Amino acid sequence: MATTLNLVGDPDADALLSENSLALLIGMLLDQQVPMETAFAGPKKIADRLGGLDVYRIADMDPDEFIEVCSRPPAVHRFPKSMGQRIQALCAAIVAEYDGDTAAIWTSGDPGGKEVLKRLKALPGYGDQKARIFLALLGKQRGVQPEGWREAAGAYGDEGARRSIADVVDSQSLHEVREFKKAAKAAAKAGKK
Repeated sequence: MATTLNLVGDPDADALLSENSLALLIGMLLDQQVPMETAFAGPKKIADRLGGLDVYRIADMDPDEFIEVCSRPPAVHRFPKSMGQRIQALCAAIVAEYDGDTAAIWTSGDPGGKEVLKRLKALPGYGDQKARIFLALLGKQRGVQPEGWREAAGAYGDEGARRSIADVVDSQSLHEVREFKKAAKAAAKAGKK
């Protein structure tokens, strides 16, 4: 199991994701409508602009000021305003529900896989699919493997899968995940006809 993630391909951004649970959770939040590497590079941009990634500071910032941080070129996401709002809502939920301890989402009370999935799905910006992918990422690459995590993650938890960011460990696996997603999109499009 890798001690340092390789999701962005940038050593500093990947180190932040590896060391900071909030960074990883924000990266997953941003993983929509942009390339995976762009999404997971977002937390490093925020940390650089704020001098660190502090859940309380982000939750308490003036919303317009935080959106400006997210909008500054290069923007954190192609939709910096809506994603900035989601990041702040996510941080506010972590402060309110977990006393600012992001990792408590998957550690507090020694939860099983179903409970971790339920907690992730309750977070702002996390639907069922995103929560399952993040649970698989925790299990496959961070060693967070509560009982039943693979079942709760669904197909994303499958051993040897190449479905999502949870399976990206190098440039080859990134390519394989991209090919899987492209094929899935084509199949879905063909099914609509």
